[in-house]
Amino acid sequence: MKIIVAIKQVPERDAALTIGPDGKWINESDLTYTTNEPDAYALEEALQLKEKNGGEVIALCAGPERAASTLHEALAKGADRAIHILADDLVQRDTLALAQLIADAIRPEFPDLILIGIQSDDLGLGQTGVVLAERLGIPHATIITRGEMTPIGLRVKRELEDGWFQNVDMPLPALLAIHSGGNKLRYATLMSIKKAKSKETRTVETATSTVRANLTLERVYLPKKQKRTEMLKGTPAEIAAQLVEKLKFELRVL
Repeated sequence: MKIIVAIKQVPERDAALTIGPDGKWINESDLTYTTNEPDAYALEEALQLKEKNGGEVIALCAGPERAASTLHEALAKGADRAIHILADDLVQRDTLALAQLIADAIRPEFPDLILIGIQSDDLGLGQTGVVLAERLGIPHATIITRGEMTPIGLRVKRELEDGWFQNVDMPLPALLAIHSGGNKLRYATLMSIKKAKSKETRTVETATSTVRANLTLERVYLPKKQKRTEMLKGTPAEIAAQLVEKLKFELRVL
């Protein structure tokens, strides 16, 4: 079985973000980058499927030259080879253009299964996986915590609301958007890091994509801090009920 895992390189979660001098994007010069967390779980799921069923795992990442470090990490964890879509203009590509870029690189591989994180830690749109499946013309399922091979294809476990789960049988080829936390992430050993240097990485130029960058950012800015005082009226019980409602639906901390 051939599995392709789409990985995104994102800034570290605790990185201090500043606006660039042109005001149209963040200043990337002092940032440190890492693998998008849901994509790391997608890679782990792919590696476990390979260990149980055999086959090949291919890590794919679109980004500038620095994205090679994320692919090297994936190779060190157990991916067999990598595909680097060399692109310096991802910020100008909307979801459709990005999905088409990835689809163009995937088609020559004819994979049985494509795994991708449910969303990215930086933009958090959560759209790339489903659009990619549409561009490839294959079935997909989202919010997946685990998958296993069956005689007719694949059975996946989806996380629903309020602690409910759903088991779905799917044919192959298919695409799964993986949720964080389904598996325990592995660490690369010193030996595997050395072996990763000899594994193949294929570079794909963006000039081969059939969809061009079509997004224009006019301005990027930090949210303005605002203070607001609201007095709750009523009996103690009524005030408590209003407070709980605001914490749940306005502040979303409960």
